[in-house]
Parts: sequence; structure tokens; C-alpha cells
Amino acid sequence: MRPAGSGWNRVLSRALPCMRSGKIQAVFLRAICAFVLSGILVAGLWPFHAPRNEVRWLGYGSGLFFGKYGSIVSASSFKTDPSPADSGCSLEIWLEPRRVQSSGTILAFYWPESRSIPFALRQSLGDLMIQRASQDQARPEKITVYVDDVFSRQKPVLVTISSDPAGTTVYADGAFVKKLVNPRLSSKDFTGQLVVGNSPVTTDEWSGQVQGLAIYGHELTADEVSQHYATWTKGERRDLAGNSAAALYLFNEKRGNVVHNQVDSATDLLIPERFFVLREQFLERPWDEFQQGWNYWKDVGINVAGFIPLGFFFFAYFSLVRKTQHPAAATIAFGFAVSLTIEVLQAFLPTRDSGMTDLITNTLGTAVGVMAFSHEAVQAVLAGAGLCIEKSNASATADLKVSSSQ
Repeated sequence: MRPAGSGWNRVLSRALPCMRSGKIQAVFLRAICAFVLSGILVAGLWPFHAPRNEVRWLGYGSGLFFGKYGSIVSASSFKTDPSPADSGCSLEIWLEPRRVQSSGTILAFYWPESRSIPFALRQSLGDLMIQRASQDQARPEKITVYVDDVFSRQKPVLVTISSDPAGTTVYADGAFVKKLVNPRLSSKDFTGQLVVGNSPVTTDEWSGQVQGLAIYGHELTADEVSQHYATWTKGERRDLAGNSAAALYLFNEKRGNVVHNQVDSATDLLIPERFFVLREQFLERPWDEFQQGWNYWKDVGINVAGFIPLGFFFFAYFSLVRKTQHPAAATIAFGFAVSLTIEVLQAFLPTRDSGMTDLITNTLGTAVGVMAFSHEAVQAVLAGAGLCIEKSNASATADLKVSSSQ
């Protein structure tokens, strides 16, 4: 027969460490919750302001260098060419990416009336990506085509895109690269406000050098493309303005904050002091944010994993310190509120994108954190480490009842 006080001794040996550590436990949880929340806010909103526009004139020759956060914009919109819509159009850009293994929007036109991008050029690693939005408002769609290995070598390249009703032809350094049946471009695609170095509606910055840009309201033949390449690289580039150019930027100013259009000063390119997104999206829809590729799914994984600690530790806080009636629901609702706050504020930060996809993934990550804390194996580890969880308190109560009956 055990001594009468043995049951009480066992209960007290379990309960007293928890009572002694109760205040320490509360302070610890508050501190770690504050640390986790601060880390998430910093990760989601840093640098808290628009950074300086990383655009500078080259120290040699003509051209602009675009850093990580660098972009320029036309002073006004390009107007619709009065020629027929099927008369063709052409664009030349002389550029050199900073890195081959990189991606970003080289240039894009933006229509503020419909908040759409009729035409965009992107770098996708070593490939050139051409994007054209359908002008049919009843059936909007985006055509995307890739031209392989245009940027496979680290050197300047003159990219020429020439289009007529039969299709679009792509040239590199005056030589034929690829014939595309679609997209068929018209002069209307090269209208609206022009942004170089970034997307007009989201942060999709491109880094590298731009040494020349020209837009024409007609198709360029193969011979003209070859002649223009010689002119860009060796001859008098101002002669290009006489070839029915709608815009010609020589990038030869070497100072100041304006790149002059040799054809029409109304569409000079301006270099703002701060990095910008022309029309930042607000809570962009998930299907509009979706992109095929590893980077998209990597971002999804990061956003889920980033909120797991919030779900884990705030569920512990609401269970053990604050002791709300429904700690799991309170934690998930709190995670959603934090994510929504971040996404709303990101709409005012040009280095960030405001989208609904992050709301979903962040909330999912919070729920995963809640489930992780609730798992029996995790609770056993925490109890062994001295964290007083409800299950341990229940066991102590049961032991108390057994001992008092003995």
C-alpha cells in the first residue's frame, strides 16, 4: 500500500513546473509571436518605399543601363496611325541583357482606357518573348510566342520585329531568325504609353543596356532590315528618322532625365527619380496572376511556408495564453487579416505585387501551422520540452482525481 501522500506528490511534481514556468511561457510566446509577425511584415513590405530609379547613362558610347529597379516612360501616349490597320508595322531595339539567365519585360505599351497591354517584349532566359493582347473586347485573349536563343550570347543585339497581314518576321543583327503566322501586328499595337525596363502593371523588371529604339508604321523588308543594322552599328543613325519612323530614340544624350524622340518630342522618354509601376494592380485575380513555369510555383511554396510559423505560434498563443474559445479559427482569421493588410499595402509599393493568390497561399500556410501544432507528435515534443499544453493539464487533473480517491 502506497503512502497517502504519494499521489499528491506525483501530481505536484507535474503541476509545479508548469505553474513556475507559466509566466515565462507567456512571455516567450508573446516574444516569438511578435518576432514572427515582424518578420512576415518586413518580408512582405520591404523596402517600405519606392527605391531610387536605377537608370543611368553609359560611361561609354550611347545608351542607358537599367539596374534591378529601373524603368522609363513616354511623356504621353502614342496615337493611332492614320494608315489602314493592316498596313503593317515594325520595331527595332538595340539592347544587351545584363544576364542571359534572367527574365523581365523589356518594353510594353499600355492603354489606360482599357487598362490593357496591347504589345510587350520580354526576355525569358535566352529567348525573346512576344506578347500581343487581342483587340476583340468580346473575346479577350493573349497571344504569346517565343523566339529561341536571341540572347544566348552576352553581347549587344539589334532585334527587329516586322509585321504585315501575312504574319510577323523576327530578325537579329539584320539576319532572319523566325517567321510567325501569329501574332499579326498592326500600327495600333504600338500605341498607348510606352514603358521600357518594366511592365506597366506589375513588377517585372528587366536589367541590361538599351542603345537604340525605333518604331515604324510599315513593314520593313529584309533588305531594309540589313541596311538598318549597318546604320545602327556603323553609320549615321539620324538617317533612320527619314524612313517613315514614328519614333526614333538614339540614347545619345549622355546626361539629363530625358531620352529625346527625334521624330516627335511629345513622346520623349522620361527617367523618373524613383522606380515606378505605371498602373499598379490592386488584388489581381488568381487566374490573371497564374504563369506557367517554375518561378510561379516556387513563389506559391514560399508564400505557404512563410505563414506556417505564424499559424503555429499564434495558435499556441491563442490556446495557452490568450485562451480564446476557438483558437484555430481565430488563428486562421488572423493570418488572413495579416495577409490582406500586406496585399493592400503592396498596391502602393512598386517593388511588390498585390494579388489574391497570396491571400490564398498565406491563409493555407496559417492553417498548416495550426495543424502542425495540433499534431500529437508535436505536442508530445513540446510537453517534453516543458511547454504546458492543455493535454498535460488534463492529465494532471485526472491524476489529481485518482490520488484523492486513494
